[in-house]
Amino acid sequence: MLDLILKNGRIVDGTGNPWFSGDVGISDNKIVAVGQIHDEAVQVVDVQHQVISPGFIDGHCHSDLMIFDYPHSEIKMRQGVTAEVVGNCGLAPAPFVPAQEELLQSYVQPVLGQTKWAWPWETVAEYMDAVSNSRPSEHMATYVAHGSLRIAVMGFANRPAAPQEITLMKHMLEEGLKAGAIGLSIGLLYAPGSYTSKEEIAELCSVLPKFGGLFSTHIRGEGNNLLPSVQEVIWIAEKAGVSLHISHLKAAGKRNWGQIVDTLDLIEDARARGMDVTCDVYPYNAGSTSLTTILPPWVLEGGIEKALDVIRIPKMRALIREELSHEQVTWDNLVCSTGWQSVFLSAMHTEKNRHLEGKHIAEISEFRGQHSADCMMDLLLEEDGRISIVYFHMSDDDVKQVVAYDKSLIASDSLTCDTGKPHPRLYGTFPRVFAKYVRENRVLTLEQAVRKVTSFPVQRFKLGMRGLIVPGYIADVAVFNPDTIQDHATFEEPRRYPDGISHVVVNGTLSLSNGQHTQAREGIFIRAQHCCRH
Repeated sequence: MLDLILKNGRIVDGTGNPWFSGDVGISDNKIVAVGQIHDEAVQVVDVQHQVISPGFIDGHCHSDLMIFDYPHSEIKMRQGVTAEVVGNCGLAPAPFVPAQEELLQSYVQPVLGQTKWAWPWETVAEYMDAVSNSRPSEHMATYVAHGSLRIAVMGFANRPAAPQEITLMKHMLEEGLKAGAIGLSIGLLYAPGSYTSKEEIAELCSVLPKFGGLFSTHIRGEGNNLLPSVQEVIWIAEKAGVSLHISHLKAAGKRNWGQIVDTLDLIEDARARGMDVTCDVYPYNAGSTSLTTILPPWVLEGGIEKALDVIRIPKMRALIREELSHEQVTWDNLVCSTGWQSVFLSAMHTEKNRHLEGKHIAEISEFRGQHSADCMMDLLLEEDGRISIVYFHMSDDDVKQVVAYDKSLIASDSLTCDTGKPHPRLYGTFPRVFAKYVRENRVLTLEQAVRKVTSFPVQRFKLGMRGLIVPGYIADVAVFNPDTIQDHATFEEPRRYPDGISHVVVNGTLSLSNGQHTQAREGIFIRAQHCCRH
């Protein structure tokens, strides 16, 4: 007798092939039968011609700490998500050394959130164990994050790493890969990643081939420096002989819209030379990050606390204001090309400024009677640097092109849900793909969209026997109505659940039933099965 049968579905198996009618039989935690099933089962669910697909994989998000406070993962489960990949953009809560713990916590807080409890880990392996012990409802996987490595070894020093420091970072990276991390992530836009040369990164990446690890990167510039930034990471990957994944590919700033075509050409040229290069995209024209990323990179040398000391000095403040007033060559000054009216405050640290959430900097500065740059710096001081923003800086046409690109997978890049008005991608990414890009705009077919959120990320991140509706595979399954699936999260009201996802199975257990969480917590920490090469 089977444990569960999902009957009368339109099976979209994750391969990209056309859907077909049938049932899915599950026993223990595996798919054991696909087709017309006449066996008996403990539980039979008639899905009434809804789509049965593999569970969705959020291949780029920042739930590293949120998973501990919200282990049921209802926000993602109700989108059909059964696994998340964290440790992205060089940001992760491990590894660290005790002497630098507070520095790392202040570094990751605007993106990963702030915990009210002490971190019971130091190494990547210990972090993985802590997630496993929390018994989450979904699966998790992680990178080793470059920002965390560099902070552990050399803090926020704006200088090349010494040979012994590189050796130590390589050792910590290798320990994380041995524990089951899927590769190395780096945030070249963010300090301390922005302080790192391509040669230094290539040397770190030299550890990856031994494990078949992936090099994933938030590139150095997504605006005026988009093309040279893509060329830089392709150079690094080619030099180190590693696979490359470019995070949330975009062309930021109005003057750069349209350059996405040239960017995709660079990826195609690299692939034609035999390089393994892919990317991901989120289906919105606005990004989300920390307000500190607006500052010139040199200001962030030494970490957030020292940056706040810098902007307290009138002479330094005047210099920052002057730099932000015109385009820069060595770093992307997005407020120059996009404007302060595109920078919305999404989460404030203090109660006194909570009323500013959802307002843009230009509006706040006008009310305060200040220059926008001064207003931004004052807000950072008032909030101890802990401000998250939503940034409208992309073209819908560019987003559509990357969504349609066959080497792109779709991920949320969602941040913490702790406070404020989070980017609606936290609650809406995956239903939005099917509502907007499949049903409404017909940018993707149903089968193409399913592949981009199932088998493609599973293959890319080496997540094991998942991502396909095939006998023998892990039973991670999503059931949804393609005619009614719809996101409802907006920038004004981002905390709205979607419609159209009825059932989710994780590790063979029905974890969402008729749209309601069953309280099942069957997720595991997926450790990459690296085949070490000597």
